[in-house]
Amino acid sequence: MATIKIITAGESHGPQLTGIIEGIPSNLELSEDYINIQLKRRQIGYGRGGRMKIESDKARILSGVRWGKTLGSPITLVVENKDWSNWEKAMSSKEDAEGTKEPVLRPRPGHADLAGAIKYNFQDIRNVLERSSARETAMRVSVGAVCRKLLESFGIQVGSFVIRIGSVGRDYVENAQLVELFDAAEGSPVRCPFLDDSKGMVELIDAVSGEGDSIGGVFEVFALNVPVGLGSYVHWDRRLEGRLAQALMSIQAVKGVEVGLGFEMARRWGSEVMDEIFYEKGFYRATNSAGGIEGGMSNGEPIVLRAAMKPIPTQKKPLRSVDISSKAPVAAAYERSDVCAVPACSVIAEAMVSIIVADALLEKFGGDSIEETKRNVDSYRGYIRGF
Repeated sequence: MATIKIITAGESHGPQLTGIIEGIPSNLELSEDYINIQLKRRQIGYGRGGRMKIESDKARILSGVRWGKTLGSPITLVVENKDWSNWEKAMSSKEDAEGTKEPVLRPRPGHADLAGAIKYNFQDIRNVLERSSARETAMRVSVGAVCRKLLESFGIQVGSFVIRIGSVGRDYVENAQLVELFDAAEGSPVRCPFLDDSKGMVELIDAVSGEGDSIGGVFEVFALNVPVGLGSYVHWDRRLEGRLAQALMSIQAVKGVEVGLGFEMARRWGSEVMDEIFYEKGFYRATNSAGGIEGGMSNGEPIVLRAAMKPIPTQKKPLRSVDISSKAPVAAAYERSDVCAVPACSVIAEAMVSIIVADALLEKFGGDSIEETKRNVDSYRGYIRGF
């Protein structure tokens, strides 16, 4: 059972997104400014669509924080949708507003549109696309920032960088200097730390945009200084890599996740990919093919994950579809969208990894206050040094 509980609510063109996070210990320093730094990072990236010119996301803390410190009670966050003024009738909760906007009848291939309309018995696909939209991830980044702040209290750093967009880039980065790559990525328009790759990615996005198409890619996300033993091997649903993979796969358009070298391990001999164990003032590995997770638990090495994001399904040059009312062949509907959102997706992935690692940390160490949790973590780290 999760130690941290999170629920989000809100539609893409509704008045706001709302999030509630429960389980954060008291006395953790937390500010709106800290959360908004992460929200701003989510909105950057070459290839983003028109909505980023409308929205400038800012979170407000409505509960659970007093005078800059958490109270141990549920934290409520709100991110307002700046475009709401144009959608008040179209997205109104009032019955008399029905019919003020034409229904969406043309499902977009690759989206939740058709399956969602069938599942929930909707004759207007807008009822599906408003919640299935990646706009929802603005609140995930907000609650993820709270978890990120918790992890920073224990010296745990989470970061990411893009390694491929379309055909440009690389499949993986082996035994990398992760902090240096993260720092370099923050200065790239596509969040890629490799200068030549970054330039090539921008050129590719321009070419794809000119064709009215979209492009996906691959990013790596990591967590450093994670204590040994988060997660467990005793039950399938407690395995750390499973929890992390599920979290990343839950992000819209992510279609694949690898841990460590992932699929590359399947192409090599066992002797080439097992991380041999050494000891010098503590256990360590010379390599990290396993991505910091063995037997469902963190092993003290950096946790390294890789995720593949498919191209955004919405196309300026529409794909073929079928009208759900007339059943006639039509061009799919077009909603304002991105050409490439891989850089933003990598930031969302940081939030999801922060949530899972923070949950696993509190699961193991507990604590109603941040001071109590720190005592527990410090004691455990002392135990590890003497093991």
